[in-house]
Amino acid sequence: MVENYQIVYENNPEEKAWGIIGRGLSDFNRQALGYNDFERLCFSLRSAESGIAGGVLGETYWEWLHIDLLWVDERLRGSGYGRRLMETAENEARKRGMNAAWLDTFSFQAREFYEKLGYEVFGELDDFPQGHQRYFMRKTL
Repeated sequence: MVENYQIVYENNPEEKAWGIIGRGLSDFNRQALGYNDFERLCFSLRSAESGIAGGVLGETYWEWLHIDLLWVDERLRGSGYGRRLMETAENEARKRGMNAAWLDTFSFQAREFYEKLGYEVFGELDDFPQGHQRYFMRKTL
């Protein structure tokens, strides 16, 4: 019997669809490579009074650290917390056996910040978003 499939918009993919789709791709990758060393990484910047005021989110796999998000509350920017969060993530990645890191940022965000940390641009998308660039950056750990 042939099933009838439909494409459906998922309003909150984190709840169920994200996990199913992610596991499916992970299983496929494991079949191709024979292993899967994917592990999430999250360090938050928080205080008892204010709660979370920043953090870094990423994942490690295939000997690489991918920095997905880095954010520090505007009140705390320029205080060294961004650098400390990145260094903490990179040190954890080294403990996990990662050799390099990559991330992306926009021209209106933090390219210079990442360059000061030793990242270099290896790819660029012009006009994404319109009038700006998206930079893909990497660093040897």
